[in-house]
Amino acid sequence: MTEKDLLYNTILARSFSKNEQKRLGYGAFIASIFFVFTLCTIFKPYLSPLPIVESQLSVDVGLRMLRISETHKPKALSSSNYTTSQSNITSNTTNTQRLTSSEDDKLSVYNDTSLPKNHSDSFNRTTPTLISKEQVISDGNMMEETVKCKKQSRTEVCELNGDIRVHGKSATIRTAITSAFSGNTTWQMRPYARKRDSGAMNNVREWTVKLDKNAERLENANFSRCVTNHSVPAIVFSLGGYSMNNFHAFADIVVPLFTTARRFNGEVQFLVTNKNQAWINKFKEILRSLSNYDLIHIDDENETHCFPTVIVGLKIHPEYFKELTIDSSFSEYSMSDFRRFLRDAYSLRNAAVDLRRRRPRIMILSRAGSRAFTNTDEIANAAGETGFEVVVAEASTGLASFAETVNSCDVMLGVHGAGLTNMVFLPENAVVIQILPIGGFEWLAETDFGRPAMGMNLRYLEYKIAAEESSLVRKYGRDHEIVRDPSAVIKRGWMAFKSTYLVQNVTVDINRFKPVLAKAFELLQKQSM
Repeated sequence: MTEKDLLYNTILARSFSKNEQKRLGYGAFIASIFFVFTLCTIFKPYLSPLPIVESQLSVDVGLRMLRISETHKPKALSSSNYTTSQSNITSNTTNTQRLTSSEDDKLSVYNDTSLPKNHSDSFNRTTPTLISKEQVISDGNMMEETVKCKKQSRTEVCELNGDIRVHGKSATIRTAITSAFSGNTTWQMRPYARKRDSGAMNNVREWTVKLDKNAERLENANFSRCVTNHSVPAIVFSLGGYSMNNFHAFADIVVPLFTTARRFNGEVQFLVTNKNQAWINKFKEILRSLSNYDLIHIDDENETHCFPTVIVGLKIHPEYFKELTIDSSFSEYSMSDFRRFLRDAYSLRNAAVDLRRRRPRIMILSRAGSRAFTNTDEIANAAGETGFEVVVAEASTGLASFAETVNSCDVMLGVHGAGLTNMVFLPENAVVIQILPIGGFEWLAETDFGRPAMGMNLRYLEYKIAAEESSLVRKYGRDHEIVRDPSAVIKRGWMAFKSTYLVQNVTVDINRFKPVLAKAFELLQKQSM
């Protein structure tokens, strides 16, 4: 018997003829293909590549606007001379991050149902960031502990309730947890709302937030014994970072402090780290309006302060490139609420533009040093001929008096810079005119002042200077790379951009600029009709 005959005499072969066996093989092959296809269809979502996480750069890390400006040119704010917009920009779309990279990126929640209602409710009003983990425990005691720590793209905030002990000299905040908990119990935090900017964060003191699982051990720790007991919540925030720049003072501290502290109606204690007396003196009216208590320079304190509630860090818009903005979908407040608060804090009279009995008033922001107007008098004369009453001022006086001057005006005109931040004091429906120097300022101008202005119910106009209006032409010549091709300079990095384009001055071409003044006047006249 041949080998072929032996194979045919298997059990299967005894039951089927050769032709039947062949047909059976074909059927099995087709069934196998169908089975594999079905598996691929079912598991396709799980076999696709992981989504790429879009990295977000700091608004102040050198090349933040330089690298992005080439692909994110402003659409609504582009024109050879000026652009206008009469509608506010509001966005309900947020870009939050799911944090799963490390243990201290996770959120632990201990529910507290016995806190005073105005405190516990306020913590739950804000829509939370997407988180990687949430754990809830309850020990059944009358006073349960609550710890909520979350990280967003721009800030870190921990909210602690219960027996909270703060020791300034060691930069440590501790609280006791009586129930078993397997999550992370220690966080390192720098309470300043620009966390991805190393230049800012290097000037911010690091704090340790620690949960002690043994209340008795907490009591026995020498520095944890309460020396001063407080009956109101506390907020820990830094005056380091870029706090002495007027734009960052508002964007990184004042606006976030308002959104974090306002709900307490003054019954909150401020604990300031990175003492900065000049900042405190400048913004004393705001601090007094948000807190009924003298602030504590907590870094100097060697004794332990105890609170029923402590918030470490300040809440801010979760999207990195949303400056001077409060999104009501993430906060119980809005920029209108913030501007109303400022008018109350500084006793400002004008809530909205009213031209029924007077000429419109324009403020020309003068600057000492770079990005200054070299023909301020000519600009003032042109504004007067257009129909404006003209005020020329530099934001070097006390903030309270300068806020009053700004609030008395209907138009603010200035070269891109921190002085334009004072538009927060303008009345509703006023006009902001931003002058853009050469060098690729479009994206930065829109992010820092264009969109925020419209979000404050202000009208926004933009004037992009020609090369001949820049002092760089007189210094380097029209055909020099710096004037002819700013993108080549940009590619060399932030320091090259900063040392080149942030030091230029502007000589406005009056004939070219007059239509912008006329447009501002027209917008105000329409408003008063």
